[in-house]
Amino acid sequence: MDLQLKDKVIIVTGGAKGIGEGIVRVLANEGAIPVIVGRNKADNDALINSLAAEGRQAFGVAAELSNPEENKAVINAVVAQYNRIDGLVNNAGVNDGVGLENGSYEGFMASLHKNVVHYYLMAHYALPYLKASKGAILNITSKTAETGQGGTSAYAAANGGRNALTREWAVELLKYGIRVNAVVVAESFTPAYAKWIETFENPKEKLEEITGKIPFENRMTTPEELGNAVAFLLSAASSHTTGQIIHVDGGYVHLDRALANA
Repeated sequence: MDLQLKDKVIIVTGGAKGIGEGIVRVLANEGAIPVIVGRNKADNDALINSLAAEGRQAFGVAAELSNPEENKAVINAVVAQYNRIDGLVNNAGVNDGVGLENGSYEGFMASLHKNVVHYYLMAHYALPYLKASKGAILNITSKTAETGQGGTSAYAAANGGRNALTREWAVELLKYGIRVNAVVVAESFTPAYAKWIETFENPKEKLEEITGKIPFENRMTTPEELGNAVAFLLSAASSHTTGQIIHVDGGYVHLDRALANA
């Protein structure tokens, strides 16, 4: 299937590693020009160079998106380079463990800036260019908004906000022909996940316990599988799909746990 993404300029926040990297690689392989937005220029450049070695295009912008002013700077940099934006993937964020018992007002607000405020700001500043291209927005969200996790109130609230914004923007932007969808992540093995799993006394056993609860094939979703879903939802192949919150999770959220090897 031709996704018709060739030469489309698509911003991917948190695009240098993990799920973001998976999305960037899929988009690049489809002929798009992914714009990698990450706080570490060296990480951005490493992925750009890796893609260039494969004959793929990419562009990088170093930014700390929890700083509101840097969101606008990202859009300005992309427009200065390409004079267009065809898609936005809001992906950057961190499950930072700001809970109800161990949290604070300051920590909660800081977490919202890390995890949902920049979703709004990136879409707000990119909107004039998305109107011009009739582009698409894709929000990456987490199962924590629906299932809870414990000890991560701010991250769960941010993801609830991401889901709500997906539906709200899909309505508001209908008149411009801009589609807005979300992909929900449950368990995907990324560098950040690998670091987290090592905090347990028996990391291998904990990992097996988690994957055993994922109904389909008792394994985690790969970043590439998430990237495939994102590319489809950004593309003309999904031209009548908007306002959808799609779970790419091996059945983790919705299928009966009796199906898993728990």
